[in-house]
This record gives sequence, C-alpha cells and structure tokens, in this order.
Amino acid sequence: MNKKNLAVCLVSGGMDSCVTAAIAKSENDEIAFLHISYGQRTERRERQAFNDIADFYNVEKRLDVSIEYLAKIGGSSLTDKNIEVAEANLESTEIPTSYVPFRNANMLAIATSWAEVLGANSIYIGAVSEDSSGYPDCRPGFYEAFEKTIEKGTKPDTNIKIKTPIIKLSKAEIVKKGLELNAPIHLSWSCYRSENLACGTCDSCALRLRGFDRAGVKDPISYQV
Repeated sequence: MNKKNLAVCLVSGGMDSCVTAAIAKSENDEIAFLHISYGQRTERRERQAFNDIADFYNVEKRLDVSIEYLAKIGGSSLTDKNIEVAEANLESTEIPTSYVPFRNANMLAIATSWAEVLGANSIYIGAVSEDSSGYPDCRPGFYEAFEKTIEKGTKPDTNIKIKTPIIKLSKAEIVKKGLELNAPIHLSWSCYRSENLACGTCDSCALRLRGFDRAGVKDPISYQV
C-alpha cells in the first residue's frame, strides 16, 4: 500500500499563504495547517483568517502556537509599538521596518518538529521574493540552506522537503494562481496595521492591491484607502 503524501503548510492567514495552501491541497493527499503568532499587531485577525481558511479546506490537523518572544526581542514595526508601520514605498530597495529578524527560521524549526512527528514529507511556506525589497528570509537560498539543516538535524529515516511554490511569482501571478485553484482569497488578511478594515497603505496592502490591479481583478476585501 502506498504511503499517503502528507504536507505541513504554514498558514499566516495572508493571501500568499492562502494560495500556497491551495497549491499544497492540490499536490498532496492530506494537509496539516500550522499557524504561528509572534506578538504581531494583527495577531487576532490573522488567527481568524487561518481558521476560516482551514475550515474552507476541512483541515483536521491544525496547530496554533505562539512565539511571542519575537515581540520581546523587537526590531520590527510589526511587533514593536515604538516603531511605526511605514507608508508603502514599493520602489524602495531597502529592507523595510516590517522585517521581523530571522522570523521564518523560527517558524520553519517549529514546522520541522511537527512534520517529523506527523511523518510528513514536505513543508509548504508562502515566501515571495518580490515582497518589498525581498526580506532576507524570503529568498530561495535561505530555504535551500534550511532544507540541508533539516536533513542534518532530524532522524535518519526523516525526509522532509521545503516547498516554496510561489517564491518567484509576482503578486499578479499569485492572484491568478489563486483564482485558478479557487483559493479562498476572500477569507485572507494581509494588512499589517488594522484588524477591522485593511488600511490599504502599508507595504503588504499596497503590494496586494497592486497585484490585483495588474491581474485585472477586484480584491474581494474592503479597504480604508
């Protein structure tokens, strides 16, 4: 009897992770959803989006954990109230204040632990190189290196691959891929600032809106601006 393909999918609740979840669903027999809060401003709303997307796909295996120590460490406008969430500047080549130092490595470590326990063969993460100037932990080389770390740091019979299916796509291409797979983008939440109505002017909102505009499709969520 063939072993079922089981994938752990990191689902923040944003559009990128929503589309990545749709891809993981289409490529595996079973998916497990992992949500990790880290003391971010929109923690409550992102968790709601995670559960809504998980309900949409009838996901039974769900893990919702917190690594709020990243907020105590600080250094990011997403976790430190003393650092303002900047207005979007999509032409900037600087790493934005919204970068949370080494966040994705912390998240992948948790995903790897769970994947090893579940016997999963892959971890899906919705990293996108286009995001702002390209967060250091959203680049292909980082995931290639982390996959080698998994190989060295897990049991000999563990074989976990990191899948980054949208890492080289533009936001417009991500929108189109989501529509193609009937991903529940209307349930996702991307705003860095607000939990009630998306601001429309932070980096994440601006990138998302530009993606929909270039795809020639209207974003299904509402915005202040």
